[in-house]
Amino acid sequence: MTTGLFLQNITNALSLGSLYALIAIGYTMVYGILRLINFAHGDVFMLGAYLSFYAITVFFMPWWVGFAVALGLTGIFGVALERFAYKPLRSSPKISIMISAIGASFLMENLATVIFGGQNKGFPSPAFLDTVVHIGAISVVSVSLVIPVLTAVLLGVLLFIVHKTRTGMAMRAVSTDLAAARLMAIDVNKIVSFTFGAGSVLAAIGGFMWAIKYPQLNPTMGMIPGLKCFIAAVVGGIGNIAGAVLGGLLLGFIEIMVITFLPTLTGYRDAFAFVLLILVLMLKPSGLLGKHQVEKV
Repeated sequence: MTTGLFLQNITNALSLGSLYALIAIGYTMVYGILRLINFAHGDVFMLGAYLSFYAITVFFMPWWVGFAVALGLTGIFGVALERFAYKPLRSSPKISIMISAIGASFLMENLATVIFGGQNKGFPSPAFLDTVVHIGAISVVSVSLVIPVLTAVLLGVLLFIVHKTRTGMAMRAVSTDLAAARLMAIDVNKIVSFTFGAGSVLAAIGGFMWAIKYPQLNPTMGMIPGLKCFIAAVVGGIGNIAGAVLGGLLLGFIEIMVITFLPTLTGYRDAFAFVLLILVLMLKPSGLLGKHQVEKV
């Protein structure tokens, strides 16, 4: 393998891993606050991509306006999803809210099939994100360079909010002990809504970037990426934002590098994530950056 081809694969791995990281953050935020695995998160990712598509192609909005509208609507949808599907079950056994999350996922996929249709749709990529960039011997599409930078910026903003603002302080308090946070006059419902809204916005950004990088939309497009990003969050240490990013990057590099050096395994690409999950759970069940915690009953 030439040096140029190797560096090009590194760039592709960084881009894919950054996408996984962006979506995995939503899983880890929700789990950190409510100890809930939001299995509908991958479908929120799908919704963000579709809303961007229709805003641009049907309402003829400039891409950046359509993108902003899709972000706002997806964030509102995430808050509504928590309010109607999860909040009523907050005091119920964990299995009840998990079943509700799975049900919400299937409902979204089937509604999307009815409303948007099951046929694949091509996404209209902005010209500047669809340009081939030549850097020495490397040739990459510009979106592959934008995604890691965007992920780094969004991660910085999120970490600032979590560690430097009153909302972030409240989020950390709710994450540590929800009952004690209520006694400290923290509006738990407001913090949970903010968390779901922020996670949904990140998923929508991930959906928009995914649709540009892999320009085919369909109602089940969030299923496999959603599972992989959940795995990335678990591998990094679910509940830990930096761990979600690490897990996403690790998963992206493993996928790209294995099929680069062992192209005969390309058909098993999706299986690498599950193999990684099994290995990490066997060797370090709390994840790479996670801390061992005893589940409260």
